[in-house]
Amino acid sequence: MRFRVLDRLIPYAIAAVYHLLAHTIRWEIIGSQHMPRSDRPAIYAFWHARLMMMPYARGRAWHGYMLISEHRDGELIADAMHLLGVKTVRGSSTRGGARALRAMIRSAREQGASLGITPDGPRGPAEKVKPGVVVLAKRTGLPVIPVCYATSRHWRARSWDRFYVPRPFSRGVIVYGRPVWIDSHEPISEAMERVQLAMDQVRKRADEYVAV
Repeated sequence: MRFRVLDRLIPYAIAAVYHLLAHTIRWEIIGSQHMPRSDRPAIYAFWHARLMMMPYARGRAWHGYMLISEHRDGELIADAMHLLGVKTVRGSSTRGGARALRAMIRSAREQGASLGITPDGPRGPAEKVKPGVVVLAKRTGLPVIPVCYATSRHWRARSWDRFYVPRPFSRGVIVYGRPVWIDSHEPISEAMERVQLAMDQVRKRADEYVAV
């Protein structure tokens, strides 16, 4: 019973912390020219460790669905995302993956929705692209837009991805990279390398920007 009550409270706590951070951090945007118009869907790719503030970036760029794992921690994150107005699809590359990808593809095709995905989730290796994002791009024809945030002060959790938690009243930046277009006939391994490079670049630029 106690754990059930905690499970209900944790998403509200996550949402409250998110709002605190969103409104106390001095945010800047880099690469806004790479953000498509609101009526042009895209796949937004971000590392699992930088998931926390993505609803804030989402509010500036896209309206759509975010892929969240079916693990217990994923359920808590999904509930928090719903409180923040983000629609979610449950699944991953290992559990419910095919079903989740079909649901996201259907959302893109039927609703013209943008999609959000962590290419290294749900269990890593950290910051290593897995095939899911490439398959999604091939099946939908949407570009992959790498995005990353960083803050001048933050905490890192002792999780597999060293989850990144911004500190209030710090300086923050959200970096959008150039869209990565993936042809339906391009080998998956080659496309993964291009997405990996693009994501590494935005992460490096974000970290370096707030370090100055």
